[in-house]
Amino acid sequence: MTTSEPEAAQALDNMSGSTLARAGDVLPTTVHVLPITNRPFFPAQAIPLVLEREPWFRTVELAMGTPHKIVGLVLVRKDKATEVASQDFYTMGTACRIHKVVQNGDTLQIFVEGLQRFQIEQWLSDDRPFAVRARYFLETEVRETHDSKAYSVAIINTIKELLPLNPLYGEELKFFLTRFGPDEPSRLGDFAASLTTASKEELQDVLKTTDLEPRLEKVLLLLKKEVEIAKTQARISERVEEKINEQQRQFFLREQLKAIQKELGINKDDRTAEIEVFRARLLPLVLPPNAAKRVDEELQKMAVLEMGSPEYAVTRNYLDWLTLLPWGQYSSDKIDLKQARAVLDRDHDGLDDVKDRIIEFLAVGAMKGEVAGSILLLVGPPGVGKTSIGRSIATALGRKFYRFSVGGMRDEAEIKGHRRTYIGAMPGKFIQAIREVGVANPIIMLDEIDKIGSSFQGNPASALLEVLDPEQNVDFLDHYLDLRFDLSKVLFVCTANQLDTIPRPLLDRMEVIRLAGYITSEKLAIAKHHLLPKQMRKVGLKRGQLRIEDQAIREIIEGYAREAGVRNLEKKLGSIARKAVVAMINGKEPPIKVGPRNLEAYLDRPVFQPIKPLRGIGVITGLAWTPMGGAILDIEATRVHRASRGFKLTGQLGDVMRESAEIAYSYVSSHCKQYSCPEDFFDKASLHLHVPAGAIPKDGPSAGITIASALLSLARGKRVARPLAMTGEITLTGYVLPVGGIREKIIAARRVRIPEIIMPDSNRNDFEELPDNVRKGLVVHYVKHYRDVAALIFPD
Repeated sequence: MTTSEPEAAQALDNMSGSTLARAGDVLPTTVHVLPITNRPFFPAQAIPLVLEREPWFRTVELAMGTPHKIVGLVLVRKDKATEVASQDFYTMGTACRIHKVVQNGDTLQIFVEGLQRFQIEQWLSDDRPFAVRARYFLETEVRETHDSKAYSVAIINTIKELLPLNPLYGEELKFFLTRFGPDEPSRLGDFAASLTTASKEELQDVLKTTDLEPRLEKVLLLLKKEVEIAKTQARISERVEEKINEQQRQFFLREQLKAIQKELGINKDDRTAEIEVFRARLLPLVLPPNAAKRVDEELQKMAVLEMGSPEYAVTRNYLDWLTLLPWGQYSSDKIDLKQARAVLDRDHDGLDDVKDRIIEFLAVGAMKGEVAGSILLLVGPPGVGKTSIGRSIATALGRKFYRFSVGGMRDEAEIKGHRRTYIGAMPGKFIQAIREVGVANPIIMLDEIDKIGSSFQGNPASALLEVLDPEQNVDFLDHYLDLRFDLSKVLFVCTANQLDTIPRPLLDRMEVIRLAGYITSEKLAIAKHHLLPKQMRKVGLKRGQLRIEDQAIREIIEGYAREAGVRNLEKKLGSIARKAVVAMINGKEPPIKVGPRNLEAYLDRPVFQPIKPLRGIGVITGLAWTPMGGAILDIEATRVHRASRGFKLTGQLGDVMRESAEIAYSYVSSHCKQYSCPEDFFDKASLHLHVPAGAIPKDGPSAGITIASALLSLARGKRVARPLAMTGEITLTGYVLPVGGIREKIIAARRVRIPEIIMPDSNRNDFEELPDNVRKGLVVHYVKHYRDVAALIFPD
């Protein structure tokens, strides 16, 4: 017999439960099953279930159509009931009687009562509606023993422990006792298991255990865990409540304190407290009249503004900056020349000429009584110690030190501040530095001043003109403060790699101190006294655990770190230190010794190969300056053919160097007879002049006499008999003009062991100012005219 779905739904709505089942009721062997996903259903339970109507309506309808109204509830492994298949069901479930069904839209609410365990013996329908052949485990067949009684008592006592911790357990216990007695251990065990928050796998394990005593043991274990969880939750709740109560207590006490203070007339609101803080900050300061007037005006404004208004926040921040600046607060200078020299010698090896210049500068300050109104510019290649020298000057003077980089800065507001009309406005870097150090006469270092930029937001280099001018910075105006602040007591130290990119008006305000590169002996001393101990401390090595021979350090300098500075040398020493740590951790006994023989095991093959100046007809070695230090240039000249006159230049030469080459060509070709060259050599020769390496751009006038000498050697067909190098600019009339970068060029010549150098006579003082260790062992010839150069390279 069949009915339509609406009629069946109406029939389900009208059905109500029958009388409660007794343990001995006869249960059917064929059972329709419903899946449950969260936790298994126990025989002692009686609760409503909510199901989706569409997939399970037919199953409920078939179960309700039977006389016994039995349905099986079986736990499934998947989280979604609508996606289950027969293989997803566990084998043990609970036979339940449906007492009532209520439809609510797309859901079915059924009230079920658990009766007996059953095991699925055979699937009669693998698709919805699912049906199985069931084997029951009747509770009447379970015999009570002394052990089961003991377990029952233990379970009841554990439930008593749970009751004070969670009142909800009391309601469930009352419901259980209305249906069963405490002398039914099987029902008691199932009920106790349903109370716990154990995982569905643990609860399913209890459900499938048919023997009473093992089942009660498992239930007791789950209950004990539940007690511990409940106790932990109670402790957490107690701590939270204590904190909340303490906060409430403090709140009430604060409110009472405010009420008492108000009654006594000593109450202060937040605004009054902040104004008093600002006034207390002003007591030790010496403000100029205009600044004092501005502060008073702002304090009066703050006293009448509403605390929640934006203007109040702006005024408060402004007063915060004004009162934190060290108006009239100066640190005393410790001008002790011997101590200053000791500090410089302690922090730096070599650089004697630079140290002398700094001592002279400090001596002038000692004579005047103060070191102020000066701007030092330290110029040199990377890694020669410009920044560390600035720190050493601050240490020698006993002044506060502040450093910031202006490299890449494109907004002049970084220098002079933002106007207060902008959101997030702040003072410029100099006012920030003054506030940070807390005195008005610190040493401020401006790093990378040659790399300062410009954009549509302004030119920071132009803004620096006011800051770095001793005649103007006494009244430096920051846009945020809108007040004059005296920067004339500040000692400014700037660093740069080159002077070409620094605007001339800015450069005129600075006293330039040049730091050239280090020679090998200086690098060796720096490595031993500073770099190696620093790297050993950085990796945790103690003194004596790593020993690097002097000759190994020399080979590192020559083969791996040939630049003017020592930055790359420090990196290589750091690499050796790290590998020494690895060797010690792997079991090698200290000290770790590094010498020339095993150096490549720590640093691989050398980056630089030994440089030997080229020699031959038409080849002359020149000296050049680069931002990385000095270098040698082997200038090569050759005759391509005799068909026509010509002169070709290669080697990425700049405009100035090309002009210098053309001047040298014109001079030598017009004085062939004077220098014993064939008079028609240049008239019939196509010449090619090349300056290696071709991938490196080159420019500057200092290769003039070198190019002329290469052309003269080619024209005479003779090579220079002895190793030498030269530098100097040549004119069309043959005069030799002075050039720059003498120290760097001399160091480059020493590096490749060239003992003889030709340079302009006008550079005599530049050479004689060099330290003795740089000049030692060199033969220098000073020339005024190219005739002197020709006489030196071709004495015959």
